[in-house]
Amino acid sequence: MTKSIRLVIILSVLLLIAAGEVFAQRVAVSVPKANIRSGPGTQYDVLWNCEKYYPLIVQRKSGEWYRFKDFENDEGWIHNSIVDNTRSVITKNPKTNVRSGPGTQFKIVFTVEKGVPFKVIGQKGQWLNIQHADGDQGWIHSPLVW
Repeated sequence: MTKSIRLVIILSVLLLIAAGEVFAQRVAVSVPKANIRSGPGTQYDVLWNCEKYYPLIVQRKSGEWYRFKDFENDEGWIHNSIVDNTRSVITKNPKTNVRSGPGTQFKIVFTVEKGVPFKVIGQKGQWLNIQHADGDQGWIHSPLVW
């Protein structure tokens, strides 16, 4: 095999890998409660449920279904009609303070456990202005979420 053919093969493989990385799309659940299934169809078992704004990384598509990973690297399938491109985050620590403003000098308005999803409605530096599906709002430090 000539050097030019090897180079073309290597570049082709790298482009395919890069295309796969580009496909990884972040979406959020857009309904109050979503079924996560074991396969791409309603005939597959429900593995668990998640709530509105739950963020997911789409790995691949099968028809109208998305195969995804979540913040704990759990995998499942979700129908594309119940997700959208809302910017969202999920808490990753056992206890996370949500504050009244973008900094530790602001009072704690509530505390949440690991795995609580929020819509991002603004940002100031490393602080995110967030809103839960129930309407509760506040600020959270971005290293505390996924």
